[in-house]
Amino acid sequence: MKKVYANATEALDGLLSDGMLIAAGGFGLCGIPELLLEAIRESGVKDLSFASNNAGVDDFGIGILLQTKQVKKMISSYVGENAEFMRQYLSGELELEFNPQGTLAERMRAGGAGIPGFYTKTGVGTVIAEGKEHKDFNGETYILEEGIFADLAIVKAWKADDTGNLVFRKTARNFNVPAATCGKICVAEVEEIVPRGSLDPDCIHLPGIYVHRIIQGEHEKRIEQRTTRKKEEA
Repeated sequence: MKKVYANATEALDGLLSDGMLIAAGGFGLCGIPELLLEAIRESGVKDLSFASNNAGVDDFGIGILLQTKQVKKMISSYVGENAEFMRQYLSGELELEFNPQGTLAERMRAGGAGIPGFYTKTGVGTVIAEGKEHKDFNGETYILEEGIFADLAIVKAWKADDTGNLVFRKTARNFNVPAATCGKICVAEVEEIVPRGSLDPDCIHLPGIYVHRIIQGEHEKRIEQRTTRKKEEA
């Protein structure tokens, strides 16, 4: 089965539709599937729901889809750094389902493992627990969280072979692995596609069985918060 595509537009051909749920990797500006997000914007699909730790910044990451009003709902942990995300949420234009980071990661992982739900103590007694089933185990109260089963997963990796085995570099591993597993279809963009058999099996973070389409591209290396000090103080 062909997995390598020429560009993001080709890789997403036939996969996008209005109202779909997309799981996206990335943490801050690290490991964002930027090329695929640009192709989604250009496609014009709307009323999208995204499961992602955050939405990047105003002009990068999912933020570019917030600018064009193509996103109706975010399932996220963090709103900061993106003024448009915050503005739309506070004005009621955007639906937001807040998730603690660990819960969000586990919801994605559970979906990828075919687990419909799990109990966690995180969020008990807070607004996170409102409307959710509560159950006691060994004298402790837990809330039921549902696994995330996305229509599409988009992720960014460092290296891949043509079978879809992925290697992530450092922090970019973050939400990319669980996001990739919970999508019915997973499309990955990578910095380099290497020959089959050249990846050390012990270094593969995501087996190719989870990845359906791959593209290679040039990526922007942004710094979200640049902190510096004068040379004489260093």
